[in-house]
This record gives sequence, C-alpha cells and structure tokens, in this order.
Amino acid sequence: MNITSIKIRKTFDQEILKAILSITIDDEFAVHDIRIIKGDMGRLFAAMPSRRDDTGTHRDIVHPIDSDTRKNMEARILSAYYEHIECEGL
Repeated sequence: MNITSIKIRKTFDQEILKAILSITIDDEFAVHDIRIIKGDMGRLFAAMPSRRDDTGTHRDIVHPIDSDTRKNMEARILSAYYEHIECEGL
C-alpha cells in the first residue's frame, strides 16, 4: 500500500480538532474525512472516518488492519500536516 496523495482540506484553530484531510492510496482508492486530533498530553494523531452505531459507540468506517500500517500511515499524514501548517504560516 502506497499513499500517493494527501490533501489537507481544512485546518482548525481549535483545542482538539486540528485538520480534516483526504488521502489517495495507490492512485486508485480515496479515503476522505480523516481528522487530525490533539489527544491526551498534546499528542497529535490521525482519526479514521467513523460513524456512531445504534448503541452510541463510534466505529471506524475504514482503518488499517495492523499496527505497522497504522503507524506508517499516521506518520505520513502528520508529516503532510506539519508541512502544510509551516507553508501556511499557521
């Protein structure tokens, strides 16, 4: 799996939500509405698109299956986010 494009759709100057973005995988598959969230102790992470089920629990709609893929994906996403905010002077 190769992330071929990352598009930062919108950035936010909020305490928790920092950005919404889309990625393209292998120039063939798009994932929209990935959020960059500021979590506990100020650490940023990528939250996959999710929806609330009948019990009120949020469930990811798409997500990496293993932890190595998640780490690699998150590293690429956060790198693109930091580059974006640096270029925009945010």
